[in-house]
Amino acid sequence: MQAETNAGRHEESGRLRLNRTTLTKLLVVAAIMFGFGYAMVPIYRQVCEVLGINVLTQKDGTVAPPANTQVDKARTVTVVLDGNAQGPWRFRPTQRSIDVHPGEMATVIYEVVNTQARTVKAQAIPSYAPQSAQPYFKKVECFCFKEQILKPNEARQMPVVFFIDPKLPREVKDITLSYTFFEVGAVTAQK
Repeated sequence: MQAETNAGRHEESGRLRLNRTTLTKLLVVAAIMFGFGYAMVPIYRQVCEVLGINVLTQKDGTVAPPANTQVDKARTVTVVLDGNAQGPWRFRPTQRSIDVHPGEMATVIYEVVNTQARTVKAQAIPSYAPQSAQPYFKKVECFCFKEQILKPNEARQMPVVFFIDPKLPREVKDITLSYTFFEVGAVTAQK
């Protein structure tokens, strides 16, 4: 009986050693995996820098803006800006024109001043000349996308962010962007 007890203890102690060895191996593997995952970011950066791919920083450490390969630097289009007011305000562009390369993002500002002592709701409608340029004039942000509510005597500067599609026919050298700003809806009570 004692031999069976010694054999059971020996078997149990062997299993315990095996469990400890397995646990140690698993902990080492988990620590190596964690370390490898932690080291992946600097390794990835070094590999990309050596290969010259996906480089987001310049040599001086500043972030390089992504280059827009769609810009046609060989061409310049003059965009003439115009504003017409149909209502109780002053409405105009802050500059008369801007020269842009097709594909280049540009921003222009229009200014509106509500000259009334009441709140008004307004909308801007764009038009283009020549009309054939309209499909190539791509607005990214524009105050014309929604109605504007202007408080009494409020002045506001409103941006238009756009680019000219590089597929614009080469004979088009000038585009006029004109907005008509008019009052919409019922007259709003003074607030």
